[in-house]
Amino acid sequence: MLASGLLLVALLTCVSVMVLMSVWRQRKLRGKLPPGPTPLPFIGNYLQLDTEQMYNCLMKLSKHYGPVFTIYLGTRRVVVLCGYDTVKEALVDQAEEFSGRGQQATFDWLFQGYGVAFGNGERSKQLRRFSITTLRDFGVGKRGIEERIQEEAGFLIQAFRDTCGAFIDPTFYLSRTVSNVISSIVFGDRFDYEDKEFLSLLRMMLGSFQFTATSTGQLYEMFSSVMKHLPGPQQQAFKELQGLEDFITKKVEQNQRTLDPNSPRDFIDSFLIRMQEDKNNPNTEFYMKNLVLTTLNLFFAGTETVSTTLRYGFLLLMKHPDVEAKVREEIDQGTDVICMLGSLLSDPRFFSTSDDFNPQHFLNDKGLKKVDAHVPFSMGKRSCLGEGLATMELFLFLTTIMQNFCFKCSPEPQDIKLSLNHEDFARVPPNFTMSFLPR
Repeated sequence: MLASGLLLVALLTCVSVMVLMSVWRQRKLRGKLPPGPTPLPFIGNYLQLDTEQMYNCLMKLSKHYGPVFTIYLGTRRVVVLCGYDTVKEALVDQAEEFSGRGQQATFDWLFQGYGVAFGNGERSKQLRRFSITTLRDFGVGKRGIEERIQEEAGFLIQAFRDTCGAFIDPTFYLSRTVSNVISSIVFGDRFDYEDKEFLSLLRMMLGSFQFTATSTGQLYEMFSSVMKHLPGPQQQAFKELQGLEDFITKKVEQNQRTLDPNSPRDFIDSFLIRMQEDKNNPNTEFYMKNLVLTTLNLFFAGTETVSTTLRYGFLLLMKHPDVEAKVREEIDQGTDVICMLGSLLSDPRFFSTSDDFNPQHFLNDKGLKKVDAHVPFSMGKRSCLGEGLATMELFLFLTTIMQNFCFKCSPEPQDIKLSLNHEDFARVPPNFTMSFLPR
């Protein structure tokens, strides 16, 4: 009995000392930190926070304490910034000082400061610079990726048509489509929509992502040091994150076996090549751990963020059908632009007798000459993609026919009328008859 009593006294004494030290430390820092609600030892401001409505709760606190205030998530001290001016001052005006990545307990369980999204300092700079350059090399921000997105949109439209108007949950329809765009860059190929492994990956991404927004997920942010050892939904989130890492690791191993250093197929190949180039650099951040987790960063971020936004966009449009109608009307009436190519072909600055058939317009002392205004196939990005084929057909058909036949018309040449049947978008000649006489 005496021993147990002494143990209890010792325990209470230790707890009391820890509480007093915590209160003393907070008071010492209070003058240096922005204002905020008074925290309790160990649990911080947990009693003042609603883990099911964390965003609204923090915004409510900002109205009381101002755009910059301090809260304690358990023992973790956090300064919260609210409003445009405050956030801009931090992220733009003092960008270097605020360029670090803070703790995000759920994802930190896996990433532990590795990868482009969760790295800090020199690691973050190297991986970010490489990732931006490599993504551009594979078409991001260029015409090529727009065509890839449009191609994937075609698969999505067909998938929606196949539902025949039945009520469906669009979650995985959208995430499959969005994920395939980033997959084509990161892995060099898209997944079939019914691929079971692909669907499993999407479920793991969605599950771990949604956990961070739950009440338990917010609680884990406060007490991760204890909760990571306890049973609960956080363990399922860890399992899902581990499954995603295992998949990326397998993909990297496949690329390693078939790598051609002179012809990178995707982001993974480019990273592997950079690893080989930097293998003798002791300060490099290009090694396997960063490859796997940077690839996972891109795959995850390139899937969940866009697909989640699309889903919420659909909800908003269905909630406000008047807005949906206006958006649809705007899409249906994008204004057309008509380029009158005929105006170029009859421009007197290039064709002196623009109303007459005059081969001399295209000839000089050296033979054929180029006329800038002669663009029957249009020009720029919308020029006729079949120009080469059409030019070859015109030349070969016409010369072959003229090599074998002479032409005869039913009226005299001077009586032939060149008036056109249509002169809107195509110049169509009038109906006529002619004779092909063998030579």
